[in-house]
Amino acid sequence: MNVFYPLRCIFAKSLPPSKTAVRRSLHSSKSLRARPSPKFKSIKASDLGIVKNDKSSPRVTAENFPAYTESEKAELAKRYTPDQMAAIEAGEAAVDPQDLADQGAIRNDPMKIEYIDDLSEIHPVVDKPVRAPEENYDPNLRFKSEDELTEDLAKWVMNDLPDEPTRLDWMKFLDKTRLTVGKEEAELNPRSYLAPDLPKLDVLQPPTEDDEEIDPATRRLMRQTGYTHDEIKKINPKILIQHRVVNQTRLGKIQSLYFLAVAGNKKGLLGIGEGKSAESEDAMTQAKNKAIRNMQPIPMYEQRTIFGDVKGKVSGTAVELRTRPPGFGIRCQSLIYEMCRAAGLEDLSAKVTRSRNKMNTVKATLQALLSQRLPEDEARGRGRKLVDVRKVYYNGNT
Repeated sequence: MNVFYPLRCIFAKSLPPSKTAVRRSLHSSKSLRARPSPKFKSIKASDLGIVKNDKSSPRVTAENFPAYTESEKAELAKRYTPDQMAAIEAGEAAVDPQDLADQGAIRNDPMKIEYIDDLSEIHPVVDKPVRAPEENYDPNLRFKSEDELTEDLAKWVMNDLPDEPTRLDWMKFLDKTRLTVGKEEAELNPRSYLAPDLPKLDVLQPPTEDDEEIDPATRRLMRQTGYTHDEIKKINPKILIQHRVVNQTRLGKIQSLYFLAVAGNKKGLLGIGEGKSAESEDAMTQAKNKAIRNMQPIPMYEQRTIFGDVKGKVSGTAVELRTRPPGFGIRCQSLIYEMCRAAGLEDLSAKVTRSRNKMNTVKATLQALLSQRLPEDEARGRGRKLVDVRKVYYNGNT
């Protein structure tokens, strides 16, 4: 043991604590002392002229909060009960106007409102919309009966119908005829607490299909499938497999690129397509367009999984798809996972046996999904009637 260790401990305890700020060892920012000081001093907003001086802004005094006059109290009595009026008067007497003048502050920043809100003016942006008066409300308002509407029509035919009536006369009659019995204001200008509709703005219409420049391949796909250009845009095909192939001819080896794509609308449609060309862009376009054109409906149970366990086999590749309960997810390899996402399946597990060839795996998966046997077909083949027992045991709740 070192002889100086006890002395070093004693002197260390007697030394005053260091004033240097403690830094965390893993902190990415610099300490306050290491940070560079700003080149320019801070300038106040009042010096720049952004805000006004307090002397130029209006002063709030007790005169800004006058008491209610007799006429104002009479108007309030029409809307409030006597108990509510007594509460209003007690609240006004409890608050001193001088306290409001002393404690009230008027904003002088650039975002302030351009007027003092005294509740006597209506601002179209800040204040609430203007509503019909409460006197327009009629609790006994009701719709006219069929006999009353027939009587109005008979009176119009006997008295006001011109010799040569036109469509305009009939429209005037419909506009002037009331459909309710009660106050006229309650029908023409009713009291409503709903917010008014948003104003309709002149929004630029999206360009139509004729205005856009659509490539010939997309136009051909639209004619073959019957989909519109917007519907084709919503489908997002994905390339699953790509590799280079070589064709041996008498002229030599001809190289080309091969792509396999999958497409689906995530609502039960799924298709695969293959494309091969010397240019990668052409091959990808061929594969995606063929995948959209080959989309077929996939049977789905509860819009989340498949009907029972199914199998598919292409060449030496065998695929087994199994149905799973809600919340299980998609647990399988990446190729089958992308196909399930494109089709809209949410709960499913899969197993690939024997060969792991990628192209055969995609084709075997599609074959298995299309080979599902529906309960209706099974019941029809057995000559039985299909009954959903869940509605019996769970009171219709699935």
